[in-house]
Amino acid sequence: MCSLQPGLAARAPQHREHAGCDPGADSPAPHPRDRGWHTASLQPTRAPRKHALRVLDMTGLLDDGVEQDPGTMSMWDCTAAVARTCIAQQQGGTADPGPAPIPVEVRVDLRVNRASYSFLREALRSSVGSPLRLCCRDLRAEDLPMRNTVALLQLLDAGCLRRVDLRFNNLGLRGLSVIIPHVARFQHLASLRLHYVHGDSRQPSVDGEDNFRYFLAQMGRFTCLRELSMGSSLLSGRLDQLLSTLQSPLESLELAFCALLPEDLRFLARSPHAVHLKKLDLSGNDLSGSQLEPFQGLLQAAAATLLHLELTECQLADTQLLATLPVLTRCTSLRYLGLYGNPLSMAGLKELLRDSVVQAELRTVVHPFPVDCYEGLPWPPPASVLLEASINEEKFARVEAELHQLLLASGRAHVLWTTDIYGRLAADYFSL
Repeated sequence: MCSLQPGLAARAPQHREHAGCDPGADSPAPHPRDRGWHTASLQPTRAPRKHALRVLDMTGLLDDGVEQDPGTMSMWDCTAAVARTCIAQQQGGTADPGPAPIPVEVRVDLRVNRASYSFLREALRSSVGSPLRLCCRDLRAEDLPMRNTVALLQLLDAGCLRRVDLRFNNLGLRGLSVIIPHVARFQHLASLRLHYVHGDSRQPSVDGEDNFRYFLAQMGRFTCLRELSMGSSLLSGRLDQLLSTLQSPLESLELAFCALLPEDLRFLARSPHAVHLKKLDLSGNDLSGSQLEPFQGLLQAAAATLLHLELTECQLADTQLLATLPVLTRCTSLRYLGLYGNPLSMAGLKELLRDSVVQAELRTVVHPFPVDCYEGLPWPPPASVLLEASINEEKFARVEAELHQLLLASGRAHVLWTTDIYGRLAADYFSL
């Protein structure tokens, strides 16, 4: 983390790819405090060129709301501080004689919303030709009008950006068709996160079909894409069209609440993507009926590479879980399994715990409150009931104690079994 206090030297939270001195210099990179920078202003000085700071990496900061050291910056704090500094640098100019300041590349992850849009746009404009050059690695835009999102994308360096996150914008296909060509110019983009892209083949419309075809054509321009998030998008019967346009196999695919059909899962299992998947999120898709068999086929195809599997609210009861365990336990590299919001009993959870002993890499299982712990539960219980109904705390305490004892008895005290879906950060693709 990057703690900025007036008078102290700037330290980047991560020191990847730093260039602390000239490529041909024999001396080691100087300590940050010797580089002529102060965190109160982040203003470059005319330090000797041999030891001048060239790159300041402020990426990797945690998002707001995440438990962190109160002395460190959040992603939002960093966005605001860097933007203000770039604007001040441009407005202040320099009247000092001597050589021009050595340019510094400031690598940042930027988070922008309606309130911060104007000054962040001004900061990006100011950094052009400035001694402080903003290089955005990850862009997260929330609740922005289309024109503002486009304006920001046009100001970003195409060689720096690795992720665009537009999940918190209700764009729809029409809005996305305006924005996507501006995103597609980033040829090194590795992660694209979208929501509400509706291409339901069961309810086609002329405008919707035209926009969807245009969206697919633009998706085919990406050459380095490795992560795609399409949560809350109606993709029923359309997954083959979407994934077939991509030029390279995905390693992370999030399809939460996408109303997937059996044919969508069958296609994914047969596609080149399946054997490369490290992260798969199928939350909110019903896997209990005709989707169960193709889902099992997908697990079989991804078993060698899968590290993170999210199956929240997939209507998996004991019967479906037990039928899936033989192929699930073949995912021997799995580190995280999310099953929250599924109607599983204590017996089903114990069976999962016993069978998962072969998964030596497993570290976290987020499981539901067992149906045994509810009073008067309808069957089959809707996910909304499981999420909102009260549980018998005394019964659940006994469940927790029994699960803990089973973990201890099997020598797996290091594996976390929890019902807390908010207490841990979801695995980021770039950290897998």
